[in-house]
Amino acid sequence: MPTRIVLVRHAQSVWPRLGVPDSDERPLSADGLASAQALVPRLVAFAPVAVLSSPQRRAVQTVEPTAEALGLPVTTWPTLREWESGLLPSSDWEAPYACSWANPSFAHGSGESLDELTVRAGKALARMAEEYPDATVVVGSHGTFLARALIAAGHHADWESSRAMPMPAIYEVMR
Repeated sequence: MPTRIVLVRHAQSVWPRLGVPDSDERPLSADGLASAQALVPRLVAFAPVAVLSSPQRRAVQTVEPTAEALGLPVTTWPTLREWESGLLPSSDWEAPYACSWANPSFAHGSGESLDELTVRAGKALARMAEEYPDATVVVGSHGTFLARALIAAGHHADWESSRAMPMPAIYEVMR
């Protein structure tokens, strides 16, 4: 049996401050915290042996209630963090994101290209399969990371599907 990886996009977070680098400590909003709690029955039903997460607070907070219900720790992996886009949060974020999806080898400034993110996500999926063979893991992460992880796992994702991804969202991949 392959490893089942349950990818969870974080719930609604507070908005980032515009024009300054995003904070790893940006939390979930009150609605996001309620959504994270509401995910517990769905995620517990997968019977995961581990709960992994991006170290960014909003991702951890999304899977933490599930980990607590299962009596498991949340193990953070830096490789699960959001796309290091090289962009500052702005009100016109969609145009540069669309540009990156149209040309995934392009990197903004010193940022990571989407192709590089896909490689990072694929390596993270491979590590999960190696460390948790024949088991299920729940993974808290971020929208762009999840979209590129889906691509790395051989599934379709594009700018429109990434842009439309709800908060939270759940996807399953087998490795």
